[in-house]
Amino acid sequence: MKIIAVVVTYNRLELLKRTVRCLQQNKPVSSIVVVNNGSTDGTADWLKAQPGLVVISQANVGGSGGFFTGMQHAYQAGADWIWCMDDDVFPRADCLEQMLTCADREDVGILAPRRLQEGKLFTHEFQGYNLTNPFTSMYTGKLSKQNVTAPTEIQGAAFEGPFIRREVVEKIGYPNKDLFIFCDDTDYCLRTVQAGYKIIYVPSALMDKEKFFSDDSWSERNKKKKWKRFYQVRNSTYLSHHYGRNWAVKYLRGFIGVSGYILTALVTCPFTDAYRWSDISKLWKAYRDGVNERLGIMK
Repeated sequence: MKIIAVVVTYNRLELLKRTVRCLQQNKPVSSIVVVNNGSTDGTADWLKAQPGLVVISQANVGGSGGFFTGMQHAYQAGADWIWCMDDDVFPRADCLEQMLTCADREDVGILAPRRLQEGKLFTHEFQGYNLTNPFTSMYTGKLSKQNVTAPTEIQGAAFEGPFIRREVVEKIGYPNKDLFIFCDDTDYCLRTVQAGYKIIYVPSALMDKEKFFSDDSWSERNKKKKWKRFYQVRNSTYLSHHYGRNWAVKYLRGFIGVSGYILTALVTCPFTDAYRWSDISKLWKAYRDGVNERLGIMK
């Protein structure tokens, strides 16, 4: 069995070092591919000095573009399974071993580990999609509200440790690189399920996840994450429009979502610098791009 791990990194060298060390402890990983999305923090020099790593350097095309490149390389290199992750998750030494206990079923397309943050459960995995009611979340059966102790079928997982069978890539291709960041994992999982494969959450397969912005105020945290918010609005609207089964989901769900952010900006602009007045038009553009399925890097 040929297992290739794919790590996408951008300007987080110290975290990347830890991720690579953790992967090297997992057996039987055949090779580790690091996709460097144009890092400027010394990552490129460090990678050059690491024997045994396969390094792909490219411009910053986002997480989705990184996973597109890495999965394409792994598939073309003959991988039977592709293990994908960002540079801020750290698989424990037996993580892969635990996932492999569920890999024998031919109908299983993706295996997903359990993530922990500061020792506590960190999960956004879910068991179904709501494609008909625009007034509730797209995601149903969230595992965060359940006590899962055995392998469980889900329909959505983050690109933080999914273990993907080669046949899935053969059937549905690679992640949508034009999403750049956010929702590329949801889109890929949805395509996997629609292709007839199952996704299994393996709670005994553990990964630790780095925590960011824990000491920041609400204003500081929002300023740092604001550029991602535009992608979140656009891409979540795109998913609802592309996969929604009626006009209300296609247009109204995204409108409800962006309206909340616009209202927050209107209320907070006079008092904080978390949002600027110009952000309101950017949020609206993100929504319009989503319903028109205009993707790519946002200007």
